Amino acid sequence: MADRADEAMVAAIRAFNRVVTQRVGALNDHFLARDRPLGEARVLWEIGEQGCEVRVLRARLALDSGYLSRLLRSLEHDGLITMQTRADDQRVRTTRLTKQGKAERRLLDRRSDALARSIIAPLNASERERFVAATTEVSALLTRALLRIDVVDPTHPHAQHCLREYFADLDRRFHSGFDPARTRPADPDEMRPPAGVFLVATLRDEPIGCGGLKFHGTEPTELKRMWVSPSARGLGVGKRLLIELERRAAERNPVVRLDTNRALTEAISMYRAAGYKEIKPFNDERYADYWFEKRLRRRKTR
Repeated sequence: MADRADEAMVAAIRAFNRVVTQRVGALNDHFLARDRPLGEARVLWEIGEQGCEVRVLRARLALDSGYLSRLLRSLEHDGLITMQTRADDQRVRTTRLTKQGKAERRLLDRRSDALARSIIAPLNASERERFVAATTEVSALLTRALLRIDVVDPTHPHAQHCLREYFADLDRRFHSGFDPARTRPADPDEMRPPAGVFLVATLRDEPIGCGGLKFHGTEPTELKRMWVSPSARGLGVGKRLLIELERRAAERNPVVRLDTNRALTEAISMYRAAGYKEIKPFNDERYADYWFEKRLRRRKTR
């Protein structure tokens, strides 16, 4: 029965893919009635007004290096982009839109808007709302499927990016601001094995969230530095990070604790929904207003 259900889901997804690729013109070498296929048009759009490093383009679009190079050469040949290497590192290449490229991108935007309107034009108001809600949900689910959560060293560039953004976010949101030097420490040595662990969530190879654990032997494990980029909120990144942190915490100790500030309302709601109970202060964190604890299902260490 399960196999039949899986087959039915696979068939439904394939049918959906066929409808979408045909309806948006992905099968046409002249996408949106221009002299280039969808792949080139998408790369042109992704480069954006500010330009983009080639490695970032490759990660965002999950393209093979050779194929992306061919797309970029074609766009460069047409005078739509320029390629530059960084003076201090010849391996880092950046592509930018020319004046002609920017004009082409604006034209593609207008025609893409027109295509979107033509798709919903035959639908009535109720059907349009259902359609937009469905596409929004599908987009979110597809994006979640691209999410990765990995253990990284706290000094890794992705980890450092997340921590800088985390501190900046706290400084903006806390009534009295936030000074990392005045908070209880969570140094790199405390969040790398065997003393702890640090996780980073990435989407298309870009860091969008983090969280760490500090192990305290027979004492409860401490959860630290939970952060999710505003650009990724609503995708369930925080919940995924929390589940993975709890899984790793449970291998060491059945109890996990954390402290948080009243300004972080979304985080507080997430912790409570995940089963965390408010307890008396267990540390002297100057920025904390709440202290939480959760008893986990003990897992055996592999």
